[in-house]
Amino acid sequence: MKLTMILLLLITSLMAVVGAFLTTSVSSFYINSFYDQVSDVFSGEEFVSSLRSAAAQGDVSRMQEVLSASAGSLGIDYRTRNYYILDADGTYLAGSDDEGGQTLQSTPNLLAAQLGEVGEKSDITADYMDAAIPLPEGSPTYIVYILDNRDTVSTLNSRLFMIILQSLLIGLLISVLLSFLLSKAMVGPIEKLTASAEKVASGDFDSKLPVESTDEIGVLTGTFNEMAGVLEETLAAVENERNKLDTLFLHMTDGVVAFDHNGALIHANPAAREMLHQELGPERTYAELFAAVYPFGQVLSLSRPNYAESEMMVSGRTLELYLAPFSSDQESGGVLIVLHDVTEQHRNEERRKEFVANVSHELRTPLTNVRSYAETLRDAGGDIPLETEQSFLDIIITETDRMTNIVQDLLTLSRLDTGNDALHLSRFPFREAIENVCRSNALNAKRRGQELTCAPDAELPLITGDRSRLEQVMMNVIGNAVKYTPEGGHIRITAGAEGDHVWMEVSDDGIGIPAKDRERIFDRFYRVDKARSRESGGTGLGLSIAKEIVERHHGAIRLAPHEGPGTTVRIELPICAEEPGETEAEE
Repeated sequence: MKLTMILLLLITSLMAVVGAFLTTSVSSFYINSFYDQVSDVFSGEEFVSSLRSAAAQGDVSRMQEVLSASAGSLGIDYRTRNYYILDADGTYLAGSDDEGGQTLQSTPNLLAAQLGEVGEKSDITADYMDAAIPLPEGSPTYIVYILDNRDTVSTLNSRLFMIILQSLLIGLLISVLLSFLLSKAMVGPIEKLTASAEKVASGDFDSKLPVESTDEIGVLTGTFNEMAGVLEETLAAVENERNKLDTLFLHMTDGVVAFDHNGALIHANPAAREMLHQELGPERTYAELFAAVYPFGQVLSLSRPNYAESEMMVSGRTLELYLAPFSSDQESGGVLIVLHDVTEQHRNEERRKEFVANVSHELRTPLTNVRSYAETLRDAGGDIPLETEQSFLDIIITETDRMTNIVQDLLTLSRLDTGNDALHLSRFPFREAIENVCRSNALNAKRRGQELTCAPDAELPLITGDRSRLEQVMMNVIGNAVKYTPEGGHIRITAGAEGDHVWMEVSDDGIGIPAKDRERIFDRFYRVDKARSRESGGTGLGLSIAKEIVERHHGAIRLAPHEGPGTTVRIELPICAEEPGETEAEE
């Protein structure tokens, strides 16, 4: 429709300009032709002398005869153009139109002739053309006046107008037809492009437009098809990256929370909800969750890649926060917060410090004793009785053995931690291993007046494991029971099989373990009664080593429920365990 209207307006404007130009040109042509004819005729000497001679004699008839003889040259047609002979006052005397001569109007040219000047000024806006020649010039006696009422010009202009109007109508009709044809050739492909663009905008990239020409429309169609293909690939890549990010946010252990520039929550992954212990919906705001940690405006004002760090406590857990703006434009950006649970790190740091302090303390005590007794022996210079000297040396050896045991246990733990202590797996009878350890501890229990009972099930399967290491675990657990059970106490070892596991329990009626210490009984250097443990020679590493060895076998060691005074330690091991690359098969 716009194309049709433009063509119609173009044709109409063109015909209007052509019509105005033709009308003006025809009028100008007739005016110029009129004055040229008058000028040519009155420039002839013979014609002018004849008129002047007749005027000098006052012979009006002779003047009329001269003018009639030159009527053709003047264009006198006696209908639209006539001549008139007037006296000096402008009174009609004779001419080609007696009726019109009686009603002549005073025109600028006629007034000029009455003043003795030739009146031949043209006026394209007037509805007449005239020329007035005084005879003679200066002090006229007569005036020859030629008048054309321009009916011929008006008639011709009317005909031109009709021709132009007809041409305009035909041109408009042709332009309408051409505009429809042109719109079909140009607008049709554009409409197809528009429809295809709408499909692309809605996500449909399957439809491709056929390229039907090699002109600009064809080039545009081909370019559009290429653009749609590139856009489809780009959107697929963006979707793939978004899926990756969604999966990452969904399953990552760190919490991620995002807020828009107004502080409204726009994203939170499950880890963040778990760390903050609350539901995070779109109604939550930064002010509710983190305003006490770091001001929102200060985070938004940070320039990338700068970020802010802080910590907060939630339900006894320590959360480390990293806050940063995710866009340089504050109107479209916001704040992204990454939450990292550092509770275990802090606990491990405290345990490390405690471990270092315990190691230092455990080594310092025997070293101090060794140094003290060694200095005493040196300073005595042989004055100490032999029995006392031997006693001091026994103490030095005992303390040295104690340090050796501590260092050996530390080395064992270190190898277990780093995985350098390979397990030598083999198939061996579980019952036989338990009975061997029981026999090894029986004499020590008898010396302490304790009753040691070993009652494993008769039918226990062969298990796969490092026999020496597992016997070390059993020795440690049974040795602790003997060590911390008073004289006259009872120690009972039982064992059995359940499904694909075997178990062993060591129960005693000794001093027991308080409830507050049960969770830490397997920590390194942790002892319930430190004074009594040192008296018995304990290092606080035995159960830690036992736990590491059992877990290396994919088993478990723990304190089992126990009625009455004392403790029950339960060990569970898989019947078939393998550790690729470290197995040494033994039959």
